[in-house]
Amino acid sequence: MNRLTATGDYIYTYAYTNDEKALCQMEMRSFFGNDTNEKIIKSKVRVDPSRSPFIKEQIEVLFEGDTLEDIIEQSANVDMADTTFKVIFLKINGLSEQDQVDYLGKRDIERQIGSAITGEADVHHPDVTFGLMPFEGRWYMGLYSQSEPIWFQHMKKPREYSTALSTRVARAVANIAVPNPDGIKVVDPCCGIGTVLVEALSMGIDIVGRDINPLVVEGSRENIAHFGLTGRVELGPIAEVETAYDVAIIDMPYNLYTHATPADQLGILKAAYPITEKLLVVTIETMDHMIEEAGFVITDRCIAKKGLFLREIVMCQKAI
Repeated sequence: MNRLTATGDYIYTYAYTNDEKALCQMEMRSFFGNDTNEKIIKSKVRVDPSRSPFIKEQIEVLFEGDTLEDIIEQSANVDMADTTFKVIFLKINGLSEQDQVDYLGKRDIERQIGSAITGEADVHHPDVTFGLMPFEGRWYMGLYSQSEPIWFQHMKKPREYSTALSTRVARAVANIAVPNPDGIKVVDPCCGIGTVLVEALSMGIDIVGRDINPLVVEGSRENIAHFGLTGRVELGPIAEVETAYDVAIIDMPYNLYTHATPADQLGILKAAYPITEKLLVVTIETMDHMIEEAGFVITDRCIAKKGLFLREIVMCQKAI
């Protein structure tokens, strides 16, 4: 196969419900620095599509053009040698009207590009899959990869709380807090049953859990081990944390066993101040005044909905 040079652009397609839109957009802003109302985003930033609970597919762009003919012409320069390939025209709901192509049109375009490429096509088990799509009036083709819903495997835990975050929300929360895990140390000091820990650890995030309740610490450890992950969960209050972290994720306690009073909540936030530069708070009630009193400034936020149950996801930085 001749060397194909990527342009440095990536296109991601998304799937989310109306209830999840705000959370998905906050995750987009964390990954890419901007969001969109479309279910497609183009960026120079590379993200493993399986990290996000909302990303469906990724195209690593190899070439682009104003017309389909431009793509066919460039495809004619591709020689796959002994490598089998397949071309797929992405099925996307978010395309603008000018970019829409019907089913038969898509199959025909796939055939035209497949015929232009030198090599053996294999629609069932190709070595390489190329993805093709029109977007914002231009055509793009590149290496195609599909997201694996790893979070889905984490839905059934040995230990569960009815008030715990869903795995999809927990995964998005971990991504918002830690878009790039390289060299980042994270603490979840009110980790509960470990929903965020499991998602973060499964994405290679260096995270430590902690809780004041010995039963949930035990449950959290069991959940982590159940999925073949390795992570530390300590017993004790956040006030006893002496290590410095880059990020803290705090899902404010509000269940039957550990409902925190406003004074407790403020105490948790103040205890976070000396140990982290960046703080993500998950709360069922607005606590902007507490966050500011604890010495943080809010940099982004959204409402995560689950039916009638609302949670605020609030991203903060230590005030200068």
